[in-house]
This record gives sequence, C-alpha cells and structure tokens, in this order.
Amino acid sequence: MYDKTMICVPIVEKDYESILESARNSIKAGADIIELRIDAMDHPTPDEVSNIIRDIKYPCIATNRMMGEGGLFKGSEAERTDILLAAAKYADFVDIELQTEEEYLNKIIKASKSTIISYHNFEKTPSVEILLEVVNQERTLGDIAKFAVMPKTISDTLIVLEVLSKVEKTIGISMGEMGRYTRVVAPLFGSPITFASFDNISAPGQLDIHTTRDFLDKLVI
Repeated sequence: MYDKTMICVPIVEKDYESILESARNSIKAGADIIELRIDAMDHPTPDEVSNIIRDIKYPCIATNRMMGEGGLFKGSEAERTDILLAAAKYADFVDIELQTEEEYLNKIIKASKSTIISYHNFEKTPSVEILLEVVNQERTLGDIAKFAVMPKTISDTLIVLEVLSKVEKTIGISMGEMGRYTRVVAPLFGSPITFASFDNISAPGQLDIHTTRDFLDKLVI
C-alpha cells in the first residue's frame, strides 16, 4: 500500500452536487484518493456524508477538521465525531486529530477501516524532538501519522524532512510558500500520501495536482 505515494485531492465544497462534481473532476485529473472535507460543507449530517462517500465510489479520506486545527466545523465535538462515525463505515480512511478528546478518539479509531491521526500547527514548526514525540503518539493509535506545521525559516522546512527520515507511514508537511517543496520531496522519505489541489486549496502552499503528478513521475522512489 505504501510502495508509491498517493496523491490526495481535498474536496472543499459546500453542497452535495458541488462535491460530486469536484470529486469527479479531481479523479479525472489523476487523484489516487480524495479527501472529503466535511467541515467545509453547509450543515452536514451523518446520512448526507455517508451518501456522498458511497456516491463518489472512489478511495476516500473522511475529514471533519476542528476549528482549533484550521478547520471550519462549528458544531459540538459530539456532533463532529458523530458525523465521522457514520463516514467511517464507507471511507477508506478517517482523519482524526490527536488532540481529540480520548472518548471520541477511541470511538473513531474502533469504527474506522484505517485512520490517519493528525496534528496541525499553523503558528510554528516545533523541534525534531517534539514532532517525533507527536508522531510516535499518533502511530501507537492509528495506521498513518500526519503532521503539518508552519515554517518561519528554511531551516524549519528541513526539520520536517529530518523527522520523516526517522519514521515510517507518516505524512509530514511544511506549509506555506516556503515549505511547499516538501509536498513533492516527502515521497522520497516514504510519505504514503501527499496533498494537492484541483479546484480549491485546503491548506497554504498546496501545489496543483498536475504539477504534483509531474514532479512525482520524475522521482525515482
């Protein structure tokens, strides 16, 4: 499963029809997997999200990002995780934040086929030691670890690559313009998934899918 890095295109749309259209276009453009950003939807319900994932009929990551980590979901934590529990029946992966309350986190992990345990820091890049601690916690809980951090210097972007050189089954991203190169270099360090945009970006510094595919096709991994 991890022999080749998958390109994931996040679907950041508000309604059912727009989501399906964006998903179809992203798949045609070459996405290996899509990420349904549930938190971008207008008033999502468990049934609606389940139906969307079933109708997309393509490998899918279900994400309902909390506001504290750059997401848009405005409901309660119980509502947020109830939607993810419904999505878990159909999604290939569920992305759930490491800082999620233990009660909800355990339910999601138990219900999911596979999980991505994630950490996002839009303010800075923690040290190698701190990020390794985060990744180790994530890997004890889920199938794939993920961290996305914001660099202030080019040295910060190298911290991300150093962490990736020490771990397996981990997605590591240095966000923003300064760190965008890490999105296509991370596969050299075994990152199982990298994120690219088609219609809309879901995080600062995302490259478009065509540029990302072109880079990856030229890599010898």
